[in-house]
Amino acid sequence: MAQRATIILSEENIGEIVAAVGLDTLMDETIAKLRDALNVFGDGQVEIQPRTGFVYETPEMGLIEFMPAYRRDKNVALKVVGYHPGNPFNRGMPTVIATNSLYDVRDGHLIAVIDGVFATAVRTGAASAVASKLLAHPESKTLGLIGAGAMAVTQAHALSRIYDFDAVLIHDIDPAVEKTFAKRVSALGITPIIASKDRVLAESDIICVATSIGLDAGPVLHAGGMKPHVHINAIGADTPRKYELSTELLKSSFLVTDYLEQAINEGECQQLSKDEYGYIGPELHKIVKEPQAYIQYQMKQTIFDSTGISLEDQIMTEVLIDQAERLGLGQRILIEAGCDDSMNPYLFSNSANALDTVKNTVHDRTLKLA
Repeated sequence: MAQRATIILSEENIGEIVAAVGLDTLMDETIAKLRDALNVFGDGQVEIQPRTGFVYETPEMGLIEFMPAYRRDKNVALKVVGYHPGNPFNRGMPTVIATNSLYDVRDGHLIAVIDGVFATAVRTGAASAVASKLLAHPESKTLGLIGAGAMAVTQAHALSRIYDFDAVLIHDIDPAVEKTFAKRVSALGITPIIASKDRVLAESDIICVATSIGLDAGPVLHAGGMKPHVHINAIGADTPRKYELSTELLKSSFLVTDYLEQAINEGECQQLSKDEYGYIGPELHKIVKEPQAYIQYQMKQTIFDSTGISLEDQIMTEVLIDQAERLGLGQRILIEAGCDDSMNPYLFSNSANALDTVKNTVHDRTLKLA
């Protein structure tokens, strides 16, 4: 009989990892490992597929999607993620809820299942950090955040790990969200300044747009009113009919995607017709591999169309599992079948034959009825 335990990391377990390791260490490790993974992406070592799933408008607008990633000779990762913008207001729950899982490619064993809320937020920030380091002006001193929700926290954190900002400007259409942002980033050493949208656009060297704009309600940003070298991380477009940037802004910038096929389906690039795909530049992994070939764009207006890819989830999950194993955190449970007779699905580990168990149960019930 061969059975292997599956590691389960709950929100509480992840909090224990954060307490032991620190947010800065986790973010730095994720940024570095994501950059390394992107450096081999496209070389046959890593394979991902566009996310797919279900988008619905009743009982409330939302979606549940599936995001797979494969690393040769290592594991397959699968994230199941839900996006429900009504959650914070109607249920006191996060807008994004997810679970991440890892499977061993040798035998299909479920290695781990973890809460994906923290993981999704951190990996999204890490992706923006990787992109910004390659595309933003090297002397960037002002960060602007349009949308001050959960994703804005990790955007500010990740970018503050690679830039020494003089100012972090924030703007949200909800004043209550703006007011709580300072408390949410206080442990990160960030002191945000609430500002008008126009000020954020005019003064920022790097802008992160992470809103919960509704379907067909965009764009949030238009061309003009920004620095000629501004770099924009566009985070919020993650489903058809949801976008944050105007087509004019896309066409007037050096436009980089995380995954082209996904970006034209549900990212900012969904707004471009096939005849306009020429406005789309390379995927991020190509710039990671050849940074000097694109360094001139640091002086120009650039956009990172960040739809969120499963490779990011895979890396983040591995980071958390590695830390959990090192610290001895999380639960280990036996989930999968592992019996003495692999040809008999009715024979369970540490129990009698299932058919005998059923017969005995029926017999016992008959005696009680008699």
